Amino acid sequence: MEVSPECPRRGGGPVLVRRRPPVPLGLRETLKARLWRSCTCSTRGTWAWVQDLLPATRWLRQYQPREALAGDVMSGLVIGIILVPQAIAYSLLAGLQPIYSLYTSFFANLIYFVMGTSRHVSVGIFSLLCLMVGQVVDRELLLAGFGPAQDAPGPAANGSAANASTSAAGLGPPDCGQDCYAIRVATALTLVAGIYQVLMGILRLGFVSAYLSQPLLDGFAMGASVTILTSQLRHLLGVQIPRHQGLGMVVSTWLSLLRSIGQANLCDVLTSATCLVVLLAAKELADRCRHRLKVPLPTELLVIVTATLVSHYGQFHERFGSSVAGDIPTGFVAPRVPDPGLMWRVVLDAVPLALVASAFSISLAEMFARSHGYSVRANQELLAVGCCNVLPAFFHCYVTSAALSKTLVKTATGCRTQLSSVVSAAVVLLVLLALAPLFRDLQRCVLACVIVVSLRGALRKVRDVPQLWRLSPADALVWVATAATCVLLSVEAGLLAGLVLSLLSLAGRTQRPRAVLLAQIGDTGFYEDAAEFEGLVPEPGVRVCSASRGPLYYANKDFFLRSLYGLTGLDAGQAAARRKERGPGAGAGEGDAVGGVDLGPAGSSAALIPRRGGFHAVVIDCAPLLFLDAAGVATLRDLRRDYGALDITLLLACCSPLVRDTLRRGGFLGDDPGDAAEEAQLFHSVHGAVQVARARRREAAATDSTL
Repeated sequence: MEVSPECPRRGGGPVLVRRRPPVPLGLRETLKARLWRSCTCSTRGTWAWVQDLLPATRWLRQYQPREALAGDVMSGLVIGIILVPQAIAYSLLAGLQPIYSLYTSFFANLIYFVMGTSRHVSVGIFSLLCLMVGQVVDRELLLAGFGPAQDAPGPAANGSAANASTSAAGLGPPDCGQDCYAIRVATALTLVAGIYQVLMGILRLGFVSAYLSQPLLDGFAMGASVTILTSQLRHLLGVQIPRHQGLGMVVSTWLSLLRSIGQANLCDVLTSATCLVVLLAAKELADRCRHRLKVPLPTELLVIVTATLVSHYGQFHERFGSSVAGDIPTGFVAPRVPDPGLMWRVVLDAVPLALVASAFSISLAEMFARSHGYSVRANQELLAVGCCNVLPAFFHCYVTSAALSKTLVKTATGCRTQLSSVVSAAVVLLVLLALAPLFRDLQRCVLACVIVVSLRGALRKVRDVPQLWRLSPADALVWVATAATCVLLSVEAGLLAGLVLSLLSLAGRTQRPRAVLLAQIGDTGFYEDAAEFEGLVPEPGVRVCSASRGPLYYANKDFFLRSLYGLTGLDAGQAAARRKERGPGAGAGEGDAVGGVDLGPAGSSAALIPRRGGFHAVVIDCAPLLFLDAAGVATLRDLRRDYGALDITLLLACCSPLVRDTLRRGGFLGDDPGDAAEEAQLFHSVHGAVQVARARRREAAATDSTL
């Protein structure tokens, strides 16, 4: 590159700085080197691989009990106490028996303890995923000839009698009843989703979750929360209505509720109202006094224990027909391989499950890692969450992911490492082995209250929409469209709609780039937007333009050209074609000015200059330019040709190494770095390019006067 007059000098002479020539490596050599590194086996390399795969083997050796043990034990106990009522309650969403939710919480905590890279994330059952699992389970039960899951009002709903009678009637698989078939569907779905996540981790696709933007996830959480709330109203009211499937499930459920409101169970309604008041009041009190409380109040557990005792001694099921949880067995069921036939049936259903679980888990892990000053590995998180689904699928568990509410509690109670997950698993194990049958008479309306109150944070996100609209209308549109589609159609359709809108929003922002006209700040070497600032000094005969922040590629090249022509007041393509038709003596005149074209944001800047030729150089500030594709290089090449036909010089300033290499490979520059073509067109600064254009103009004028 040419040395501009502003270059630093040492010893009276300019200092020329050049890039080192890159060492060319062909594709064959690159693949060979990577394969060699992958296949080279050593004790040190194997141990490093094991530590990467099982991070607990690294941080456990550095564990400091004096500093971390008390906080880990306390947070583990609190999370374990919270997990028990949530596991029993979320079984309603998944359409499964409570024992399977306890299995899921137990195995997920142990596996993530070994494989997770986050110190604070709590992995377990998640309400949104339970809803998605429950929809698939209900659909497959209906297709197999069973009724909707868990609609019977009493303990027999969880026993083997109902299952045996259903199988004897010839509905569903002959060796499996309704509850058995439901968990088979859930484990098949879980295994497929886990395989997807493990493959994403192996293929280093952790970045894919970044395309699920935060507005998309918040809108999805809001829409799914409304769907969950709607699905629990039948338990709050104690009415028997079918669990609707397919598109418009929320609307159909509300219509069924309105038709059946006269059949509401008064005992369930009063119990629901009492539990909701207590839970909401306790949550509000805890929020206001969270700085004074060292340990969160286990309100859910206290409400469930109290409600169980009142229901048992008041005989609510026998006297008032109130629906209860039913028999919950103890111990573990023998492991079973998920049904391959069912796995093929749920291959597509597992895709949104895997994406949502991965996105929430990675985003939560990264958020808490940033706030506590450490780093996580997205691909390892995919492997960890995937294994939390793949391995437990053989032990009658269903899909898990990181959960925000439990993670916040875990952090607030002093968690330092994932050793707290082992303590939580021990609490769940105690319930599994001894305490589970005690919840037999717990009313389902109480479990529904626990679920509804847990949605409080997600439902409150609707208050963020006005601020989001002021910040970014496109993001607000994604939020609203995702939430509305989840409510009016289905959660899967909402996720798909949000993803499509997010990608369209991203493409739209890059498709209409904003270019601005720059002018000099006094006698300095800095330039600013001439439309935004006053008192700037334009360079006579030189048009300085700045490309917008983003790429120059096939989708926005035409708008870039229209913006540039509008800023300079000259359509170089048409002017060059007319000059070629008129002959070499013709120049650019009034007829070549840009007119009658909607230039978008560039229109206001273009009004600052006359719509005619009258400049001898165009400098483009390429600092905001992220990359070029083949169409972008061709656009710059054609632009240089058209300006050259009009005796106008095109100069590029502040090109990044990536843009420079692309220009060289695309034929815009010479083949060798630092050759004459590159030095004549690329400059390190805008001011350097302007000064060189000015100097060349003076040299040309002097030559003309001499002639």
